Amino acid sequence: MKKITVLLSLLTLTVGLHAKTVDVGLAYTGDSHHFDRVQASATVALNLNVLAGLEAKMTSERAFKDPVYAVSMPLALDLELIRISLRPFYYFKNKSDNPAFQDASAFGIATQLRMAMREDEVNDIYSHAFISAAFARQKGTVFFNDGTDQNRYYSQMAYSLGLSNTFFNAFGLDLMGTIFQYPNGITDVAGLRSIMDQQELANLQTLDVVHQLPNYTVGARLTRLWADNGSSLYVGYRYGEFHSTADKPEHSLIVGNSFIVAQRVSLDVMYNHVRTVHNKNRRDILAIQLNTSF
Repeated sequence: MKKITVLLSLLTLTVGLHAKTVDVGLAYTGDSHHFDRVQASATVALNLNVLAGLEAKMTSERAFKDPVYAVSMPLALDLELIRISLRPFYYFKNKSDNPAFQDASAFGIATQLRMAMREDEVNDIYSHAFISAAFARQKGTVFFNDGTDQNRYYSQMAYSLGLSNTFFNAFGLDLMGTIFQYPNGITDVAGLRSIMDQQELANLQTLDVVHQLPNYTVGARLTRLWADNGSSLYVGYRYGEFHSTADKPEHSLIVGNSFIVAQRVSLDVMYNHVRTVHNKNRRDILAIQLNTSF
């Protein structure tokens, strides 16, 4: 707990140095069987075009003896028709409770280029496309199909394409897909003991902590907007296949409601049902996020 307290103190001090207004988010995510996660973030506008922030999270998973701590520093450059985002991240060393496995850690960076495709201000129709690339290097234990294992570093890359549309300031439709690449090879790999959430590399449309090694994912999200009162209802679906035969394919369904509760305060409540084929490996996950500014 001391480590997350230090991270949150650093977060508050860093973002408060350069701006009068700070956007802050606090979130809890979890289920009753696998994990609990608390997360805090803060973002400031350094000038008219540059956003900077700091995010910290602590995840308590039943599979690990100690909590997993991670921090990231998102940066964004907003221009007239494009937005460039960078988000380096780092997972602090997590001590292994099994002497056969080495302590785990991870680091990497996610990048995204978002482009305006259509901006019809008369009819309130907007379309944006994005392309993203991400890299991660993990320190963990790789398990092979022949039953052996090896303590080593393991690298991953992910590439995503997506399209975001807003119609009449009332409806939103997002489409996205991601493929994953493994520079160190994947053919003989049965699995990876890792603390990193694969959603550091791409939006997998789930509230779950994903440690499985994905092959690809595709998904969509439909949103009903009420812009006048700052609320929305949304539903999202994702289909994905993972390298481990036991974990593919997987379906994820998210429903959520975002609304304003007070001046400068909004709440986002989400539910996620995840399962593999034949209704196996079912998980029901809840999340709540509070957003404010001061």
